[in-house]
Amino acid sequence: MGRRGGRKPHVPSERPNRPEGVAPVTTATTVKRPATDRPARAPRGAGPPGDRGAWFLVLPALLPILVLSVGPLLYGIGLSLTDAQSGRTEPTRWVGALNFSDLLHDTLFWDSFRIGLLWAVGVTVPQFLLALGLALLLNQNLRFRWLARALAIVPWAMPEVVVGIMWRLVYHPDAGVLNQTLADLGLGDGRDWLTGLATALPAVIVVGVWAGMPQTTVALLAGLQNTPRELHEAAAMDGAGAWRRFRTVTWPAIRPVALAVTALNFIWNFNSFALVYVLTNGGPGGRTRLPMLFAYEEAFRYGQFGYAAAMGCVMVAVISVLLALYLVGRLKGADEQ
Repeated sequence: MGRRGGRKPHVPSERPNRPEGVAPVTTATTVKRPATDRPARAPRGAGPPGDRGAWFLVLPALLPILVLSVGPLLYGIGLSLTDAQSGRTEPTRWVGALNFSDLLHDTLFWDSFRIGLLWAVGVTVPQFLLALGLALLLNQNLRFRWLARALAIVPWAMPEVVVGIMWRLVYHPDAGVLNQTLADLGLGDGRDWLTGLATALPAVIVVGVWAGMPQTTVALLAGLQNTPRELHEAAAMDGAGAWRRFRTVTWPAIRPVALAVTALNFIWNFNSFALVYVLTNGGPGGRTRLPMLFAYEEAFRYGQFGYAAAMGCVMVAVISVLLALYLVGRLKGADEQ
């Protein structure tokens, strides 16, 4: 019985055998993608032209940092691992971590470290509170506000050595303004503030607060001026008092500035040297010997350069940890916002 429609079955034709090594011939044509469909790849190692030009712009600012900051830091780290001393005829030897091991058992260094923390906290906290109050006052519409702002930054314009000499005259036991004022009020008998064991550190802290308050005031005042007045007016119309407006409007606006300036002030105060050196030179009895003063004495009074460099490395490590904690806190605050 034949197939329906009379169609014959398809019989595959025999193909000739292809010799080995000869590629098959295809009839389909390959269509190439236009070059405009995909971006051209830049050569490996070649960046945008702007990146190369940016390095030349950054280089003038980067070189002083490398020469004046990174270079001395690396040299100090290397010096802390040696027994370098002044006036020594023998060559300097590599002692490894021996200086750091000696620091762990040096009670005088840890006493100076404790005094440094007391000094930094005792100056930074009142400095911020007083500067905040002064900034809030200078932000008001007062008469002669320009004059008050100019006078508020006068201590900032004075060198620390001049500030120290001036306050030594204020604290003078016989002819000082402070004792003379207290005597007129019947409250004093000519006390020597800078040589008393109980009064030396508080007296120096007062000078530190007075000298460092202007830059904190300027930073906080800038933050207050960037706060929109419409927010204060809206809060006042809602019946919010002065304290509530400060807590809900002013403080959230200046909090980033306040945290930044407080952290920088703490680092700066912890590393203070000139002001305390002029006022008390670390005395009396080491009651005002800050870590920087202790390292200075070890290096330039006793000639122990390697040991003093080890002290500097410890202080750099502590400040780096505090700075890292501050940066982590700022990043967490930014993520929450």
